[in-house]
Order: sequence, then C-alpha cells, then structure tokens
Amino acid sequence: MPKWGLSMQEGKVNLWLKEVGDKIEPGEEILEVESEKISGAVEAATAGVLRRQVAQADEVLPVGALLGVIADKDVDDALIDDLIARFQAEFVPPSADDADSGPQTQTVKVGDIEVRYLKLGEDAAGKEPLLLIHGFGGDLNNWLFNHAPLSESRAVYALDLPGHGSTTKVTGINSLDGLAEVVVGFMDAIGLECAHLAGHSMGGGVSLAVAKRAPNKVKSLSLIASAGLGSEINGAYIDGFVSAASRNALKPVLAQLYSDESLVTRSMIDDMLKFKRLEGVDSALATLAGGLFAGGRQTAQLAAAAAGKPTLVIWGENDRVIPSSHATAIPGATVKVMPGQGHMVQLEAAGEVNKLIGEFIG
Repeated sequence: MPKWGLSMQEGKVNLWLKEVGDKIEPGEEILEVESEKISGAVEAATAGVLRRQVAQADEVLPVGALLGVIADKDVDDALIDDLIARFQAEFVPPSADDADSGPQTQTVKVGDIEVRYLKLGEDAAGKEPLLLIHGFGGDLNNWLFNHAPLSESRAVYALDLPGHGSTTKVTGINSLDGLAEVVVGFMDAIGLECAHLAGHSMGGGVSLAVAKRAPNKVKSLSLIASAGLGSEINGAYIDGFVSAASRNALKPVLAQLYSDESLVTRSMIDDMLKFKRLEGVDSALATLAGGLFAGGRQTAQLAAAAAGKPTLVIWGENDRVIPSSHATAIPGATVKVMPGQGHMVQLEAAGEVNKLIGEFIG
C-alpha cells in the first residue's frame, strides 16, 4: 500500500486493473487505491508476471501492507506462498509515531510572509533540485502523486504560495510577478541558487514570471496546463471557486478540474471548504483573481519569458479550465498533449507526467 501525502495511514483497494497471469511492465497501473483524499493507481516498479492478488476489492489496509506479488513466470508457486506467509507474519503496520518521524513540512520567512514547504529527496552532485509550484486555490498537496517519485534522484521542494495552504494569507499580491518575487525570495532563503521549476496552472505562470525576473535561477521549465500562455480561461470556474461556500456550490466547480469527476470525493470537498473558511483566504483569493483573471481573461502573457530555457509543456486535451490550444505558445518547447485528460493531469495521469518530467530534467 503506497503512502500518498504525509497524513495517509491506510487505503482502500477499489479494483484490480490487471489479472493474475498478466505480464507487467514497469510503470504500468496494476490496481486502484483510494485514500481519504483521492483515488489513484498503484504502478509497477518492476517487470514480471502478476502472480498473486493478495489484497481484495474493498479491503482497507495500512500503508506498507502487501497488495500483490509480481515475479518471473518460472518462480515456483510454493516460494510465492512462502513469501506471502512470511510477509503477513512479520509485517507491522506503521504507527502515528512512525508517520511523525518521516519528512515534515517546514516554514521559512520571506520578508513578512511565512512560507510552508516540504523537501523530499537528497541533494545530488550535478543534479539541480526541482521546485514544484501549485495552481490557484491549491497547495503543495497538489503534487501528492508526483513529489516522492520525482525525488528519487534529486532534492525536490514543494511550497504553498502566498494566500494558499499554510503560507501567510493576506499579502495584497495580485499578480504573477508578485508571486514570483516571493518564490525567488524563498529560493534565496533556503539556499537554492538554481533549480528546475515545474508549475501547474497558475503555478506555471508563476514559473514563467520567475524565469523573467531571475533567469539565472531557472535551469528549466516544466509547465502543466500553464497560465500565462494565452488570454482565454474559464472565468466561470474562477468566479465559482472564489464564491463557493457550501458543498453543493463547490462540488460542480471542482468537477471541472478532472476528466474523471468521481475523483471529487466528499473528503476533498470538505478539505477545500475548511481551507476557504480560514481567516483571510477569501480576501487573498479574490485579490489574486481580480488581478490575474479580470473580466474572465488572463492578464499576463509570458511565453517570451521561456526564451533560452529548456521547456516542457504538458496539457490535458480535454482541459476545461485553460484550453489545450495554449500548449504550442512557446516556440521550440517540447509539447505533450495527453488525450482524454483534464486540468489536473499531474494527478490523474501521474505516472506519465512523472516520466515526462523525470526524463526531461534528467
């Protein structure tokens, strides 16, 4: 059972996507698991044949529990049975104390703003770190399925932008450049001289603004459904998100983010409502929306800021927030438009997005 996010303690098996006897390749989706936050697919880390489905549909299991067994087709059944028996006998579910001993979020002051961030992975010689920048109304948990996989070969940081998550809420910032100024200050505060930037939606626009403001601090750009590459945006989505104050109002708004609307769970809606009810959040979001998306249009056009930077652009073909036609706005960029995907492509197609970014910055 994977661990998606710092708070995940258990997950429920929804369904198996592969049958016993199926040949498995690394990166293939094997089964779907649901945490209290979101559903996602568990991907194979190795090649072989699915020999056992140990966990059953609707079974709730702790993080680290055995889900199944992949082995070569010629491995004796008795060896697999012995492996399962020994694992089940020796497995100790993690306790709350174990969770607390893992990576924890930190804060750093950037002027008057206290920025929350999470670092995973280790600094590696010759490999610049990666900084993940979320979109409008999000936080560092928008990278739930990306942060850990991308940190296997380098240090990867995710932060909460001003007005979001646990970072200072009321700042008066109403532009991508204002957010970029804080990101540059954050990089200075934690000693990041240069980093790869990956930004989703508004975070892509912030990444472009950082490249414009401080080009020497940006090694490359990975832009996912990025703002700042065209004027069109779903203004009704922005207005609906800012104004929504109940489950009934928020659910259809959040549904526009996903190609699979069933991913919008009651827990996700409740978490978002809790955030929106924090003091200062409504004001911060309204201020940002008024500056960034006045009249239902994007006010900042920043494609030129990518000039000279290796740039990867990823988009969901069926994005209902920012049209996928913006994907070709940067001359010379590597572009991947993913069929059937929506705005939150980094969550719904995490395996492919992680592979694209990992290979690009590698």
